[in-house]
Amino acid sequence: MNAPTPVELAATFKRLALELGFDEVGIAGIELAAEEAHLLEWLAAGLHGELHYMQRFGARRARPASIKPGTVRVISVRLNYWPGAARDAEAVLAEPDLAYVSRYALGRDYHRLMRNRLQQLADAIGRQIGPFGHRVFVDTGPVLEKPLARNAGLGWVGKHTNLINSKAGSYFFLGELYTDLELPIDPPASEHCGTCAACIPACPTGAIIAPYRLDARRCISYLTIELPGSIPEELRAPIGNRIYGCDDCQLVCPWNKFARLTAVPDFEARNGLDAERLGTLFAWSASEFDTRLAGSPIRRIGHHRWLRNIAVALGNAPRSEESRAALESRADHESALVREHVGWALARQRAP
Repeated sequence: MNAPTPVELAATFKRLALELGFDEVGIAGIELAAEEAHLLEWLAAGLHGELHYMQRFGARRARPASIKPGTVRVISVRLNYWPGAARDAEAVLAEPDLAYVSRYALGRDYHRLMRNRLQQLADAIGRQIGPFGHRVFVDTGPVLEKPLARNAGLGWVGKHTNLINSKAGSYFFLGELYTDLELPIDPPASEHCGTCAACIPACPTGAIIAPYRLDARRCISYLTIELPGSIPEELRAPIGNRIYGCDDCQLVCPWNKFARLTAVPDFEARNGLDAERLGTLFAWSASEFDTRLAGSPIRRIGHHRWLRNIAVALGNAPRSEESRAALESRADHESALVREHVGWALARQRAP
C-alpha cells in the first residue's frame, strides 16, 4: 500500500478528530514571531502577575520546536463546553447569595479527557503510517494556544483575548498536537470584532485595559484561581459572587449567540455548583471539598483558597444573619489567608 500524501494524511487527521468527538480541527505552521514579541512585551510590563510559569518559559512558548524538537506543524482542536442543563449564568450573577462558578468548571476536568482523545488521534495515525514525532498539549504546557488556533482557522483572538469562532462563539476548550509531519496548512481565521468593544466595560475589575490587552493581575479568573495569596482589597467588592473564574466578557459578546452546547456529559454541572448558596459551599470541610470536587478543575486551588474566595463573596452579599453566622464559623480558621478575608467580609456584614 502506498503511503498517504500529506493532503490525504491531513484529511485523515481531521476525519478522525471529528470521530473522536472534537468539534473542529485545523492545522497551523509554527511561525509566531509577532506573537513572541507581544508576549515578551506583556511579560516585561509585569501584566502576568504571579504567573511565574509564563516568565519561566518566555520566548520558548512561541517556538514550538524548542518545546518538542522536530515540530513543523500544530494540529489544533476545539471542544465545546457550555453546559445546557446549568442554570442561566446571568440569573446566578443577579442573585448575590448564590455562588457563581465559571461555566467551564461546573463539571469534570477537561484536561484528561482532551489529552486522551488527542493521544488516541496520534495513536490511530501511528497505526497507519508508523511512528512519528508528536506531543500532546491541553492547557498544561508552554503553548500559545490561541494564536495557533487562529492560524489553524479555528477563530480569531477577540478584544478580551479569548478565541472567538464565527459559528460557535467562544465557549470551548483548545488542545494541540505538535507533530513533525509536514501537513498542508489551513488558512488563518480573519478578525471580526469590528467596532464592538462590549467586553471591555463588562469586565467587573477593569482587567481588559485596552483592546487585545489583559492585565492578569486584575482578572477575576486570575484572582480566584491562580493567585495564591491575598486578593487586593480594592478588587474584592467588584468580584461580587464569583467564587471561581468569571465569564462576564464572554457573556456580553454578540458572537456567543452562536455558541453551541456541549455534547460531553462530563461537562454538565455537578454538586449543584451552577446555583448553590454561598453559605452551603462555605460550610464544606476540607474532606468534603476533596470528595465532592474529585475530578473537578476546581480542586487544584485547595480548600483554603476556596474558603478565601467564598468569604469575599459573602462579604459582598446583602447583610444577613445567615452570612454573618457562616463567616463567624471560620473567624478563627487555621489559615491566616482565610482569617484575613473572613475578617474583611465580617466588617462589611456588620457595617450599619
